[in-house]
Amino acid sequence: MTVSELMRTDVVTAGPDAAASDLAREMRDERVGSVVIVEGGRPTGIVTDRDLAVGVVAESADPERATARELMTAEPTTVPDDLGVFDLCDEFASARVRRLPVVADDGTLAGIVTLDDLHVMLVDEQSDLSRAVQASIPPY
Repeated sequence: MTVSELMRTDVVTAGPDAAASDLAREMRDERVGSVVIVEGGRPTGIVTDRDLAVGVVAESADPERATARELMTAEPTTVPDDLGVFDLCDEFASARVRRLPVVADDGTLAGIVTLDDLHVMLVDEQSDLSRAVQASIPPY
């Protein structure tokens, strides 16, 4: 399985000049924990709900004036859409993040994959494996 089979393609995005308040509303409305910041179709940053809490609320900043550029993690770790799941696990571990933007061959944003997506897939696979093992166990 590759990242392209696991990723979500309906990524919430914004430009670097988006206000923190707009980012927060998008996260609320779309029920996501991050917004990928794009320029020219390429991911140049990511803002998470934690970034908003720490960078705006904790600092008593004006959410109408604080921008994505000020809050984002610039140059986020990305993964190619043809990356395998085992390598994806390694990327999550080495980057120490919960969300990874996925890029196409040309570097443009293709999707996003989250640690939760990976976890759900792995649990489903484990469940399928468990059923296969149970089916092969003779009755006692």
